Amino acid sequence: MKNIKFRLTVMNFLEFAVWGAYLTSMGTYLATHGMATNIGWFYSIQGIVSLFMPAIMGIVADRWIPAQKALSLCHALAGSFMIATGAYAYALMAGDGVQFATLFSLYTASVAFFMPTLALSNSVAYTALTQANMDTVKAFPPIRVLGTVGFIVTMWVVDLCGFQATPNQFLVSGGLSILLALYSLTLPACPVKGKVENKSLIEALGLESFALFKQKKMAIFFVFSMLLGMCLQITNAYANPFITSFGAIKEFAGTFGVEHANMLISISQICEALCILFIPFFLKKFGIKSVMLMAMLAWVLRFGFFGAGDPGMPGVILFVLSCIVYGFAFDFFNISGSLYVDQETDPSQRSSAQGLFVMMTNGFGATIGTLAAQAIVNHFVNAKEVVDAGAMAVWQGWQISWYIFAGFALVVALAFWVIFPKTPVKKD
Repeated sequence: MKNIKFRLTVMNFLEFAVWGAYLTSMGTYLATHGMATNIGWFYSIQGIVSLFMPAIMGIVADRWIPAQKALSLCHALAGSFMIATGAYAYALMAGDGVQFATLFSLYTASVAFFMPTLALSNSVAYTALTQANMDTVKAFPPIRVLGTVGFIVTMWVVDLCGFQATPNQFLVSGGLSILLALYSLTLPACPVKGKVENKSLIEALGLESFALFKQKKMAIFFVFSMLLGMCLQITNAYANPFITSFGAIKEFAGTFGVEHANMLISISQICEALCILFIPFFLKKFGIKSVMLMAMLAWVLRFGFFGAGDPGMPGVILFVLSCIVYGFAFDFFNISGSLYVDQETDPSQRSSAQGLFVMMTNGFGATIGTLAAQAIVNHFVNAKEVVDAGAMAVWQGWQISWYIFAGFALVVALAFWVIFPKTPVKKD
């Protein structure tokens, strides 16, 4: 059992190390290379490909290719395209020759194959733990903690190596993805259903998980998953450019946050790692509704503290508080939601059901949310008249943007509290 846990822990460490290498710093790279108004597209494309790629690869893993091999294939392709992204940008970084269309196309190809790995890695872990007769609610969160540690490690590496504004972050990510592609081939085998006779077309394609929408409780869950998913990529896209923008204000220039935004933001992931350990207790004690509601209220504070804070003293304390509540905002939604879907679905639908969850959150939700955030930031922060008015006007534009995001999260939380039925997690 310990061997299984260790192998799955390594998988999770590498899975999120791949993502952490660029997710929180890419916005600063884009902003410093004349693509500030297009930051939202780079983050929303993760959502667009999540509309179909996780579900497709989940179906493939349920029906034809073992999940661990599907995971390997996806990482091999994602890593290759990410290395190509970094190589293209690196070759042209000395000037202004980096073209949005080329960079965006290579990056899109990479994330199209990376996003399914979030669900596939969960499926591999749940399958291996089930085969070992272990309780997934108890065993999975500690394993997942090392995924967050991997994310933090590459955030710090990118920061300390001075890669936040360079394409080297893409090369780091791509190299780790190739490494995980090789490692995935050593993971426990996951069974596939293969050909099934006398089944409808939907069943033959492995689309049974969409039938979950027929259940009122699950339909409501997936709708709110989409709404909360709208918050997921906003701070990943804009927190780093927001904090580094204070460098243009004399009293904040040279502060730790401005110089090492990634390290400051990494407090979020450190708290995320700690919060994962509380999930089994909170789920069994309060149930999915209360845990999801806590996540929604945490998002309100996440955005609100950013709007009220600054990199100086005492304003930076609010930035730190924003990072602390992020652990609850992210984990109590993503991890608890994934466990809830796992317990509410048949094992034969495990991969496709997880794919559906990712599609609703990182797909519809993240796409709509990030593009809406881009429109808001471009209007209040990046508009020519705001930029021409000076750094203080830009700061005020950021504040308005963060408060708008906080207001949205509050409305979703109130609606969820009223509509979603109180449903405790199933107990063995």
